[in-house]
Amino acid sequence: MRFLDLTQDFSLHTPAFAGYPGPAIRWIKHLAFDRAGGQEITMTLHVSTHLDAPAHFMTRGKFIGDLTLNFLVGPACVVDLERMGVGDYDLYGPEHFERWEKDTGHKIERGDILVIHTGYHRYYPENWTDRLQADETRYFIRHPGPTRAFAEWVLDRGVRWIAVDAGSADHPMNTVIRRIRADEAEEAEKKLGRSLDEVFPRDDYQIMHTMLFPHDIIHIENLGGQIDEVLDQKIQLGCFPWRFQGGEAALCRAVAILDE
Repeated sequence: MRFLDLTQDFSLHTPAFAGYPGPAIRWIKHLAFDRAGGQEITMTLHVSTHLDAPAHFMTRGKFIGDLTLNFLVGPACVVDLERMGVGDYDLYGPEHFERWEKDTGHKIERGDILVIHTGYHRYYPENWTDRLQADETRYFIRHPGPTRAFAEWVLDRGVRWIAVDAGSADHPMNTVIRRIRADEAEEAEKKLGRSLDEVFPRDDYQIMHTMLFPHDIIHIENLGGQIDEVLDQKIQLGCFPWRFQGGEAALCRAVAILDE
């Protein structure tokens, strides 16, 4: 058995999602004076590779500590959208995943985890496998994303949960980014050839959260690490967050588990 780490690095420099403060890390004990080193971390939870719980978008939704290991570990289909030419600001939908099934011969079964590879993990500043292509703006602002049709398809197909190598499981222009980066929103409309109000009506705001979390179809964001080694495969995937009672999200270790 072999293990591959699909987790991005975490450090003082790790950027958080729009509107969330990044981590603050300081030494509070030193070997010379205290005979031991100690650190204090202050941070929000939507930073680096992390798992959102239903409580992130739902009153009385499940917390991280409510999620069992049997739920968090299971068969996963790793769908390579980059190979299909999906790029900046692009939309993806059911057709991409049904094409993947035809191309690879794999079937996305009920209860499978769905791993979405856009290739944008390489632009994340904490991509430890290769930092040469780091581009924080492209990573957070221009990655491709889904519309309502994909969220409905995920629900209909009985996907267990989702993991994506981008800053959000939603399209960036279907998040607060659309408002705070109006210049990029203009570029997105040019690329898509239509108004963002048409692509993402108000009722569809952050649809991957609002539609799916009530069904416990949650997601990992900022996946990365060695993900390129498992593209277009069906693997075993494990997500290991803290046993965090009352937590709406948590940093996690995402691990591909492969037979030799």
